[in-house]
Amino acid sequence: MAARITRLRPWAQLRRCGLAGSRRYSSAGYPGVPLSTPLPHLPRPTYATVDGHDKHETRITVLENGLRVASQDKFGQFCTVGVLVNAGSRHEVTFPSGISHFLEKLAFSSTAQFGSKDEILRTLEKHGGICDCQSSRDTTMFAVSAEVKGLESVIDLLADVVLQPRLTDEELEMTRMAIRFELEDLQMRPDPEPLLTEMIHAAAYRDNTVGLPRFCPTGNIEKVDQKLIHTFLRNYYTPDRMVLAGVGVDHDQLVECARKYLMGVTPVWGLGKPTDVDQSVSQYTGGIIKVEKDMTDVSLGPTPIPELTHIMIGLESCSFLEEDFIPFAVLNMMMGGGGSFSAGGPGKGMFTRLYLNVLNRHHWMYNATAYHHSYEDTGLLCIHASADPRQVREMVEIITREFILMAGSVGEMELERAKTQLQSMLMMNLESRPVIFEDVGRQVLATGTRKLPLELCRLIGEVTANDIKRVTAKMLRSKPAVTALGDLSDLPTYEHIQQALTSKDGRLPRIYRLFRNDRSIKKSELYSVHN
Repeated sequence: MAARITRLRPWAQLRRCGLAGSRRYSSAGYPGVPLSTPLPHLPRPTYATVDGHDKHETRITVLENGLRVASQDKFGQFCTVGVLVNAGSRHEVTFPSGISHFLEKLAFSSTAQFGSKDEILRTLEKHGGICDCQSSRDTTMFAVSAEVKGLESVIDLLADVVLQPRLTDEELEMTRMAIRFELEDLQMRPDPEPLLTEMIHAAAYRDNTVGLPRFCPTGNIEKVDQKLIHTFLRNYYTPDRMVLAGVGVDHDQLVECARKYLMGVTPVWGLGKPTDVDQSVSQYTGGIIKVEKDMTDVSLGPTPIPELTHIMIGLESCSFLEEDFIPFAVLNMMMGGGGSFSAGGPGKGMFTRLYLNVLNRHHWMYNATAYHHSYEDTGLLCIHASADPRQVREMVEIITREFILMAGSVGEMELERAKTQLQSMLMMNLESRPVIFEDVGRQVLATGTRKLPLELCRLIGEVTANDIKRVTAKMLRSKPAVTALGDLSDLPTYEHIQQALTSKDGRLPRIYRLFRNDRSIKKSELYSVHN
């Protein structure tokens, strides 16, 4: 006999699931329940209050061993805390490149207190926590987001992860496999931006500081072992190069936890005095790096991607410690740009120069985007462009012309739009707790203090058109850094690109433009005519 299906009314379904109380709570039996009455069996809510104390202030304490503890108030029951270390790929000049890449992959593995990564994740799960580690060219971050009431357990875990990693042979071998896979993925992915960023740094700062590889080179994968990592950690993972940052935590409690778990602890690599700390300052060199690559096989799922050649041209800007950093940030926002597939919308920057002057006027351009990379002692402003290999000459000329136009007149409306968009983006990003954590940690690590968002917005608002012209004129005096990826048969020489950036209109040499549409002339013959 077929099973009988009974359709229950919604209230009956709640009663069967145990989710409804007695009938006296129904609207018919008890109609006068006020909304101000607390719900049964739920914790009493805590509401934010406004008082005379400035809750936006970042509090900083320097401990006896040099460790800096920084905190920022933020209402809520969750917090983000972590340790930032002044160590990255730029500090590997006397080491085989790739150690920071290994440390990023090895983070939150087994430690002296936790036998495996699973134990760490189970401990964090008790407090609703997640963890992450990211290494860049100048900083390594270990971060955890969890409930505030589990702060002490989280700091205990972080101290163990940073100072007591086991680095077993099995973990090292698994990391080698993960790095090999990541390097292969970089070569295969349709988006070449990470690869081009790596190449433009190598061209701009050849064999020094931020120009050293961020990803472990294939030839160094087998060279990195526990002994080498311990030597690196002994030099760079010292308290005076660390910041313990927290957002949404009580500062006094954070300082107390730091004293308890991060002071007087002997790290697994010992207490030997650092002997090989790199203090070198970045040396901008400029130059070109070209990689011939067949881009015809690149595809994203069943949809083939057009064969493209990617160009990135950069010039030296300034460090984030200089006053010109804010005008450069406004200039980068004013240039903007993106891909030709963007549908636009609020905040997309469709009125930026690279959209108006490049993507809207040249239908064959697939991408034109400005980037600004800034570090403690240098900076790099660059433009990435993509087009069909047959249009490479025109693409390079268009990009060099945009660099020259940066030093020209700046419209009042476009400047105000760029400043407003930068202020808006800054404030929206700082609504996120992890972003606040990174901002607090990086500023305190680099300067020992933190500029508050309102002060940054004020500095952005004070940028004038003359500031844009001044920083652009200074930038254009540097040698260009150029990278190219794909079919480079029609790529102009580095000398021709350099001449275009020093000309009045950003155009390539006249003899080059005269024959650029004549494919029967060999490039070598063309260059000999010019010379």
